[in-house]
Amino acid sequence: EAAPLTIYEYASFTCPHCAAFHKDTFPQLKSEYIDTGKVRFIQRDVYFDQVGLWAGVLARCDETKFYPVAGMLLDEQSEWLKADSSESLVANLRKIGAKAGMTTEQMDTCWADEARVESLVATFQANSTADKIEGTPTFMIGGEQVPNQSWDDMKVIIDKKLAEAEAAAPAAPAN
Repeated sequence: EAAPLTIYEYASFTCPHCAAFHKDTFPQLKSEYIDTGKVRFIQRDVYFDQVGLWAGVLARCDETKFYPVAGMLLDEQSEWLKADSSESLVANLRKIGAKAGMTTEQMDTCWADEARVESLVATFQANSTADKIEGTPTFMIGGEQVPNQSWDDMKVIIDKKLAEAEAAAPAAPAN
């Protein structure tokens, strides 16, 4: 919460580039910046399709499990998206929810909660409109929109924005 720099990732659970970022780049971002308290990371869902919305509702069914469920959805994307029907897709999503400790009833309640679904879509639309998001993954780093890119290139931007944020932060009081 107290990190000097916030990074928002706009991601869709059905986006293969988002899954690649999660597998290949996010671990470095997490170990070098998030775990060290330099960066606060927030994933914002993007719903370009019904399937992505179903996955997003599952990920947000229990907000305390959002990041673990989101991680499983992205890690296992190539598997759960192989479904040949909507029934098998829901069954695949249920397997992920069950791994996270959710019951069938809990998942059904979340998917059936129209007010919650409408709220998720409205939040997605407001955030993506405000930040002019046109594709995924897209990042907002210190208020600047940054497209998906190599870790080395992204790290340069993060370091620059982190230095700016730290320079702008008020000095700690002297003892």
